[in-house]
Amino acid sequence: MRTNELVLYRYMEHEDLLRDMTFLIENADNEYYNKEDLKGLLYECLNEMIELASCYGFEGNLWHNFLTLLLANSENAYSTACEIVGEIEGSVNEAALHDFEIFKELFDYDLHRMEKEIGTTCIYMIEDYHHTNGHGKVFNKRIRDRICDLAGALGQAGSAEEFKRIITGFYKEFGVGKLGLHKAFRVEHDEDGVQIVPITNIAHVHLDDLVGYDMAKQKLIDNTEAFVSGRRANNCLLFGDAGTGKSSSIKAILNQYYDRGLRMIEVYKHQFQDLNDVIAQIKNRNYKFIIYMDDLSFEEFEIEYKYLKAVIEGGLEKKPDNILIYATSNRRHLIRETFKDKADRDEELHTNDTVQEKLSLVARFGVTIYFGKPDKKEFQKIVKILAERNGLTMPEDQLLLEANKWELNHGGLSGRTAQQFIDYLLGKN
Repeated sequence: MRTNELVLYRYMEHEDLLRDMTFLIENADNEYYNKEDLKGLLYECLNEMIELASCYGFEGNLWHNFLTLLLANSENAYSTACEIVGEIEGSVNEAALHDFEIFKELFDYDLHRMEKEIGTTCIYMIEDYHHTNGHGKVFNKRIRDRICDLAGALGQAGSAEEFKRIITGFYKEFGVGKLGLHKAFRVEHDEDGVQIVPITNIAHVHLDDLVGYDMAKQKLIDNTEAFVSGRRANNCLLFGDAGTGKSSSIKAILNQYYDRGLRMIEVYKHQFQDLNDVIAQIKNRNYKFIIYMDDLSFEEFEIEYKYLKAVIEGGLEKKPDNILIYATSNRRHLIRETFKDKADRDEELHTNDTVQEKLSLVARFGVTIYFGKPDKKEFQKIVKILAERNGLTMPEDQLLLEANKWELNHGGLSGRTAQQFIDYLLGKN
């Protein structure tokens, strides 16, 4: 096996396991090495493959799944160029084909030959592996299935050229690495600095699930459609009353446009100073990124908004075309103002400067969308639609009577209150 000759796919996660398996394949019949030592190394490799299967939820041929994981996660000159756009031109294709020839040799090798030389019978453990619960900690079932399906297709490839075509098609359809396979991310700090970490469990909410607000949703769709289509688009601020569907709308937008290369990174207020590092990691990728800020607002003593202003518009470096900022807030003007502010401005020489400083952040959001609290009639309409969708057969008069009682004691008129009421009824049945 010529893994030492890999060019593009040379530095990969879990490469130690690949190196150990290659060593075993190459030296299983080498009398220089002690058979017990080789046998011990083989069992260590099997242990690691099974642990990976538990982590990622893999099933079937774990050796093929492992090799496929390496290919799907490797962010190199070829894979990142192919993500979303597919086949490319240039000399990098020759390097890619060279590496895929080596990977095809690994796929085609019969591991039973190696175990026979070593003197053990254990490969059956990883040939047709069945997972306990159908998903893992790192990949949800949807992503797991994509990797396993790709492993099956690559295992059936008749040539290195076909192998290359299959993996390139995967890069085009699903992308590469964590940014390709996952929809949403959060920002974390570790010893290596700012890290973009996948969020594996995403609410599968769709815009049709949000009752009403048709004009607001359409405004959000139009802006996002322009963004993913490569046209000019604006940063968005969704503001209004609590529980009216602002956050749900943004989650639904992600689910609607994920297949067209849209990704979302959630950033909290205390992480605004990391925004430049986050942008540096994503600005040259072929995806469209929405940096999502939920429940955005600032007290008068908080200065984090100054970082956000500089990133959105005002710094020396131009904001990349593949990044937008979407935020939700219960406040129209984001930065809290009090009557004390008015008194202070009355004493200040340049009062307009103070006002503009606090309003300038909102002005950097080109699109603002209002989500207002429904009136009684709209609230009842939401309740009836949600009840119908969830199969509740309670008489309408009784349903609305109970809904009115519920909203009086649980947060007032809002879509969130209506959903909580329906969940309450479903929990009773």
